[in-house]
Amino acid sequence: MMNPHNRGRRFRFALPVFILIAALGLGAVVQWLWNAILPGAANFNPISYWQAVGLFVLCKILFGGFRGGAGQHRHHHKWQKFNRHFGREGREGMLAWRNKWMQMTDEERRRFRQEMRNRWRKPPENM
Repeated sequence: MMNPHNRGRRFRFALPVFILIAALGLGAVVQWLWNAILPGAANFNPISYWQAVGLFVLCKILFGGFRGGAGQHRHHHKWQKFNRHFGREGREGMLAWRNKWMQMTDEERRRFRQEMRNRWRKPPENM
């Protein structure tokens, strides 16, 4: 019979190995996409496999991070940050504004857009 503590140790060992294999596999995908699209479209040089892996890891760090698993609520923190900044009424006010916008007629929306352009000194657009 398997000891439940051993399963946790295996998971701690297997997870980094899986992440490494996934990063290496996705590096091949990044290399293929880069070399298939960018040299012809934007006159970029083709990249090697290791450059692609490095680019993938760099993008993951800069844009995606390495946080959370599938079971965590990834977007919940955005509302917490919003509520800390604007308070609870900020979210409710935003939802009330959205409802008001959805109930506007096309003419009211056009006048509203025009008024916002006038306030922010943007030239009017033909709608």
